Amino acid sequence: MNVIRGVIGWQAAGPQPSGAETIQKLCDRVASSTLLEDRRDAVRALKSLSKKYRMEVGTQAMDHLINVLQTDRSDSEILGYALDTLYNIICNDEEEEQDESEDAVTPILVSGKHKNIPIPDENAQKQADDLGAQFTETFIQDSEHVTLLLTLLEEFDFHVRWPGVKLLTALLKNQGVQVQGIILVSPMGVSRLMDLLADSREVIRNDGLLLLQQLTKSNAAIQKIVAFENAFERLLDIITEEGSSDGGIVVEDCLLLLLNLLKNNSSNQNFFKEGSYIQRMKPWFEVGDDNSGWSAQKVTNLHLMLQLVRVMVSPVNSPGATASCQKSMYQCGLLQQLCTILMATGVPADILTETINTVSEVIRGSQVNQDYFASVNAPSNPPRPAIVVLLMSMVNERQPFVLRCAVLYCFQCFLYKNQKGQSEIVATLLPSTIDANSISAGQLLCGGLFSADSLSNWCAAVALAHALQDNLTQKEQLLRVQLATSLGKPPVSLLQQCTNILSQGDKIVRRGSKVQTRVGLLMLLCTWINNCPIAVTHFLHNQENVPFLTAQISENLGEDERLVQGLCALLLGICIYYNDNSLENYTKEKLKQLIEKRIGKENFVEKLGFITKHELYSRAAQKPQPVFPSPEQMLFDHEFTKLVKELEGMITKAVHKSSEEEKKEEEVKKTLEQHDNIVTQYKELIREQDAQIQQLKEQVSSMSSQNEQMQTTLTQQLSQIQQHKDQYNILKLKLGKENQSNSQGDGSQINGLQTEELTQLREEVEELRKQHSLLQTQLSEKDTLINTLRSETMQAVEGSAEGSDNTELLKELEALRSQIQSQSAEINQMKAERQELLRRAEAGSSDAVSGSDGSLDAAKMAELDSRLAAQTAETERLKEEAKSSSETRADLEQQLASATSTVAILQTEKSKLQTEVQESKKEQDDLLMLLADQDQKIHSLKQRLKDLGETVDDEDDLDARDQTDDDDEEDDEDED
Repeated sequence: MNVIRGVIGWQAAGPQPSGAETIQKLCDRVASSTLLEDRRDAVRALKSLSKKYRMEVGTQAMDHLINVLQTDRSDSEILGYALDTLYNIICNDEEEEQDESEDAVTPILVSGKHKNIPIPDENAQKQADDLGAQFTETFIQDSEHVTLLLTLLEEFDFHVRWPGVKLLTALLKNQGVQVQGIILVSPMGVSRLMDLLADSREVIRNDGLLLLQQLTKSNAAIQKIVAFENAFERLLDIITEEGSSDGGIVVEDCLLLLLNLLKNNSSNQNFFKEGSYIQRMKPWFEVGDDNSGWSAQKVTNLHLMLQLVRVMVSPVNSPGATASCQKSMYQCGLLQQLCTILMATGVPADILTETINTVSEVIRGSQVNQDYFASVNAPSNPPRPAIVVLLMSMVNERQPFVLRCAVLYCFQCFLYKNQKGQSEIVATLLPSTIDANSISAGQLLCGGLFSADSLSNWCAAVALAHALQDNLTQKEQLLRVQLATSLGKPPVSLLQQCTNILSQGDKIVRRGSKVQTRVGLLMLLCTWINNCPIAVTHFLHNQENVPFLTAQISENLGEDERLVQGLCALLLGICIYYNDNSLENYTKEKLKQLIEKRIGKENFVEKLGFITKHELYSRAAQKPQPVFPSPEQMLFDHEFTKLVKELEGMITKAVHKSSEEEKKEEEVKKTLEQHDNIVTQYKELIREQDAQIQQLKEQVSSMSSQNEQMQTTLTQQLSQIQQHKDQYNILKLKLGKENQSNSQGDGSQINGLQTEELTQLREEVEELRKQHSLLQTQLSEKDTLINTLRSETMQAVEGSAEGSDNTELLKELEALRSQIQSQSAEINQMKAERQELLRRAEAGSSDAVSGSDGSLDAAKMAELDSRLAAQTAETERLKEEAKSSSETRADLEQQLASATSTVAILQTEKSKLQTEVQESKKEQDDLLMLLADQDQKIHSLKQRLKDLGETVDDEDDLDARDQTDDDDEEDDEDED
């Protein structure tokens, strides 16, 4: 009030201003004040009055408050006051609306004065809701206001962000659809709200959860956006941080938001499954062994968690999505964990009931999950199957009604599309498998079917009907079941006992007089004999069944009995439709005549229609789970409603058909059967062809893969061949250049042997030849001189036998001669030339010797030329082979290797020749040394001969003599 007094001024006397006047002055102050502090004080005053004078503040100050939000963005304090004020006038929460007084009092202005008039709570809340909706509609008339509010949520300041979150939540509560539409089209609108979950301040984060709950209600588009903004990850993290099922109200809010996102939204469900979030749900259900302390919050949290599991596997989802989720729940161990809770002790009844319902939908239609559930045993001594323990609860009338309904639903889901489970249940009723020492499922069902409790009768009948659903084999097997009614009486079949309960015996009639029991038994009989001619024959074989049914249908009973009449008509109609005419008294035609005489066709059809017209029929047809407000309303089963819908029209047509039509229909059936047989044959043929086609497709697929592999290999080989071709072309180009160089004179090459080397070799050979010729000439001269000296020495020895010195000289000459001969023998290659030189030396013609040397040189040159020509021819041959072997690289490499080997051989020959030349040089040097020694010795011998008085011709005289002899020989030749 101090703030208000400061605004309007203190008046010592006179009447006090009303609330409306005060609010008007505060609004004027907000609109006209230039100072930020004045506007802030005025808005703070409006906030303090907004709860008590909600209508006045809302009608007068809303525009000014919105203007403050737009203009005073820089001051967080005034923004917080404005947002709080708007929240107070828009929010409809009763606890926020109540004033300091505990009584619900609504302020009403009467003639400008405020009076507190007590109004009942309901009227006050209704009026407050209407007022909040009006102010909300005014606020969102301009969508920019909501966009402005979304922008303000980006402010990190607590005094701005928190009231902004609360205000937007209140707007969504009052006008959810309109506000959702504005947020949906606002750029980054949903993303801004998702940022609230990441706020480190728990108050804002928790209120952000409430905001997202309101935002995602019944709006699939926003649900998808929120989900793809990583909402699942964030929410599951928050649940884990808060302690999962042991957490507080925050966990509950997270679970409610998850339910909003997943319920009836197949896209989000698929995203949740694909993101492996189902696996993260398993730790939620890991309850400890000590289940004594179940707080109310824990019960609520676990209940919501179970609902979340059920949303993922709900029967209303697509079959493919449901089956995929069921598979994931089994693989990650979630189903096993739920079964652990199911068999645990100390679990609250409502949690146990919801767990049973959850397990039911997790195993419904999934063979793997159903097989696992059949293997679960209760922790008892001895262990009992979980199914048996659950059935014991179902037929126990002391158990809660909702629990018994849940067990029935679980049993139905266990048998849904599970022929293996159906056969196991029916087998427990057959005589060959009954174990007297243990309680079986079949025994419990029979006990419940014939107990005094009508609800147990109905549940057992429906459960047994599900064991026969769409299973002709088990319907026929169940006909073998025999029951012992009392001592001393023969056993009766189960089918006979059910009909006896309906038609005979005082005690039995009193038991079956209840509508619920009779409805259950009739549903069981209709399901049993449906589409089973053998069961129909067994039913008609009892002579009392047909009269009982006709009597029930023809009577005019009360409203409660109409349903029984309709079911009796349905049972009789099934006996007509699936009658194989094996019983003469109850053929199709006779039964129709009986209906026409006793009941009337129109009356029969009318009674048959009572079933679908019943109010509980449509309720049961909506969903598979049996949910009933009270046991008395538990009359119809979901699967039975589908059977009635299928059979009603068929039975009506069958009853109205005449015998001629029946015959025609039979003929048509026979024709159709024939056609069906033909179609079946064609189908089998098509199947075989399909199998063959499939095999051919597989072969084609395998051959295609092989072809692809071969194509890949071929491509690789082609690339390798191309590389080889490129390499061959390069080598060919190089070889061509070498061939061109071979054809250009001095630059030519023969088998890799350069012409320069050959020329050098030729020069060396020529030089050696010259040296050899010179040495041979000298050798021949020395030999001639030695022979002359020898002859002269021999003559001197013969003329003077007395000198011992001559004898020694002769010995030395013989030794010298032997040495010369040994040296001459070592020169094998020059033997022919040496002999020729010796012959000519003896003849005394030095010119002839020189001529012989010239011929020898010419012969050697001719030999070298012939070798060179041979090498040239060989080179040409190699060129031709290189050109002809262009197809493969290997041949070219072999030829190149051959040419290389030829070059190596030539190099070897060259080395050998050079070695021989060196050896010849050494031998010639040695020979010259010997010749020099011989000359020295000959000279000494001549000197000694001269000293002895012998005449010794000098070399000049010998040369002149030789010349004279040559001239004489020439003259003789001329004369000749």
